[in-house]
Amino acid sequence: MDGMLSQEEINALLNGANMPSADPTPAADAYVPSETLSDSEKDAIGEVSNISMGTAATTLSALINRKVNITTPDVSYSTWDNLMSEVNIPCVCIQIYYTAGLEGNNILILKENDVKIITDLMMGGDGTGNTGDLTELQLSAIGEAMNQMMGSASTSMSSMLNKKIDISPPTASLVKLTEVIKPTDIADFLTGDFVKVTFKMEVDNLINSEIMQMYSFDFARSIYDKLIDMTSEQKAPAPKLAQAPEQRQEPIQSEPVRDTKRQEEQGMFAQQPYAYPNGMYAPQTPSAPYQAAPVQNVNIAPVQFQPFTEMNNPLLKTENIDLLLDVPLEVTAELGRTSKSIKEVLDFAPGTIIELNRLAGEPVDVLVNGKYVAKGEVVVIEETFGIKVTEVIK
Repeated sequence: MDGMLSQEEINALLNGANMPSADPTPAADAYVPSETLSDSEKDAIGEVSNISMGTAATTLSALINRKVNITTPDVSYSTWDNLMSEVNIPCVCIQIYYTAGLEGNNILILKENDVKIITDLMMGGDGTGNTGDLTELQLSAIGEAMNQMMGSASTSMSSMLNKKIDISPPTASLVKLTEVIKPTDIADFLTGDFVKVTFKMEVDNLINSEIMQMYSFDFARSIYDKLIDMTSEQKAPAPKLAQAPEQRQEPIQSEPVRDTKRQEEQGMFAQQPYAYPNGMYAPQTPSAPYQAAPVQNVNIAPVQFQPFTEMNNPLLKTENIDLLLDVPLEVTAELGRTSKSIKEVLDFAPGTIIELNRLAGEPVDVLVNGKYVAKGEVVVIEETFGIKVTEVIK
């Protein structure tokens, strides 16, 4: 073969080059709204959310005494209908209002089962007591947890934006399957397009789920504008100081160096040129004897380093009770128990006496959220029964 292509081979190559390429298939969950953020605005929102939720994860770790990992956020767009099709209902919506530094609010959405695990860990459980519906106590506890988390996130944003950022106490509400929730019931900006930031959250081997955070476009752009303003202030060049005009001076010629040995015998040094700060040289006075510069007394002490024995790692702290002092707990006094058959229960009538498994005068059990914590005796305070604690169970 001579290495030349035939006309048929050339036509085949040209036809193959002119064939249109297949367009990539867009993601199924990609939603393109009528209003979007620029690439720099999306990057800024992602960076602010990443640092804020990283600080919030550290705070949650201290609350539940477990390792919490929240991954890099994904910034996208959504509507209320698309959001409700993605979220597993029932879920918990947490609304956060900014009272200083920023104007607006955002919404956090957590799965119901994740809230049950977090609140059970906050109350001293092992994270497995998540049966049944969410109670008002659990909603109050997750609201307190979010208050602590978003408070620390606001502190991070304050450092990032170089201004004070503050929030009001978050409010938590449960979205149920049996309820018809309108976007205006949660926040006004949910009626149109909004920014959605998705985080992946892991808590040991108990939670492997997602957290969603919603912003309005105006709120997202306000964060970007404040971040740009702060960056511009940091990059502003320092004002230059006025320099004095240079003054030219004629160099002064030094005299020839005399005999050093003879000058040393006379207590004199050889004449050496003296350097002025402007770079010029002048000879020393020949008749002036050499005088040593006075020695200054300087106090020298060994450097003292702080020992590294104590580590201020919130993950190593086992007691964080100060953060939970306002969470209400249900206290129950149990007089005694017994077991009856179905037939005996059906025979119950007014006047029936049920014998319990506890002797008269024996202390009763005191339970907090269903956990046995103390023993006590029944007392009467005016017209109300009470329990006098006689022993606390460790």
